[in-house]
Amino acid sequence: MSSTRQSAPPSPPETGTVPAAQEYDGVAPFPTDESAPHAGPQGWQVAVTGLIVAFPFLAVVLAVWGLWGRLVGPTDLLLAVGCYVLTGLGVTVGFHRCLTHHSFTPNRPLRIVLAIAGSMSFQGDVIGWVATHRRHHAFTDRPGDPHSPFRFGTTVRGQLHGLAHAHVGWLFTSDLTPNDRYAPDLLADRDLRLVSRAFPVLCVLSLALPLGLGWAIGGTVHGALTALLWAGLVRVAVLQHVTWSVNSLCHMIGERPFRTRRHDRATNLWPLALLSFGESWNNLHHAEPSCARHGVDRRQIDPSAAVIRLLERAGWATEVRWPIPARVEGRRR
Repeated sequence: MSSTRQSAPPSPPETGTVPAAQEYDGVAPFPTDESAPHAGPQGWQVAVTGLIVAFPFLAVVLAVWGLWGRLVGPTDLLLAVGCYVLTGLGVTVGFHRCLTHHSFTPNRPLRIVLAIAGSMSFQGDVIGWVATHRRHHAFTDRPGDPHSPFRFGTTVRGQLHGLAHAHVGWLFTSDLTPNDRYAPDLLADRDLRLVSRAFPVLCVLSLALPLGLGWAIGGTVHGALTALLWAGLVRVAVLQHVTWSVNSLCHMIGERPFRTRRHDRATNLWPLALLSFGESWNNLHHAEPSCARHGVDRRQIDPSAAVIRLLERAGWATEVRWPIPARVEGRRR
């Protein structure tokens, strides 16, 4: 493993409307009388969280099995996989590793293409997404974290509430992240401002693309509508749940082989590695946020890192921050 640079981009200041890091000891209430636990997940937690993530995928499998030949066919699945890969890598390689953490420097066309592809995932405009995730890293599992699952205590009700909040509930709160504070570099980029404003149009395009391809390939309204269903709506739902699971499950369940900052409970969760394109190796990511590869150990699948490697070899990505073995080993527990 090699590296051209390793120093992380400056982190947003930990000041403002939330307590400073040294004022939080992991037990004290969050600003809204919430609290963060020390205890690890119990058996019932594993079952509940597993159900939350597994149910959408089980529903999709059962639907495909029951509707094969009527409402789903090989063309629908191939289009769904293609759109999933395109928009998923737009989020992981583009929104996350490139624009949020500067794990590599893309050329201008690649920067724009990645921002467009990520926007088509229905996960928010590029500037807002980056700002929220940078804030998450500035206050991981402490007051100020917009989607920590450790907000409501260690009771059964508190843990379930925290899980729901981290998975999807935080999207419906009024706790907005200021873009000018957490993403001033993106706001200064004219192209990214245009992509950000075009977010609603790109969402429409994200559904229109499979609809049009289904019509072109099948030549029928039925083919167009089934492609819209599977490569459009189902694909969006599955990708959203996978991304949200990194916020929820990958802070509650899994292994923590690397040391992170105090109170940061990010974990590695191998079952999600392929679906998340390597994002579920969340523990190493929080230990070394700017690293271009999250799965650094043997047999840790990281498709996003493989794509970055291809972009680097093509000359479209430079200054890639590959993991340095000595730094990685120094982070182990």
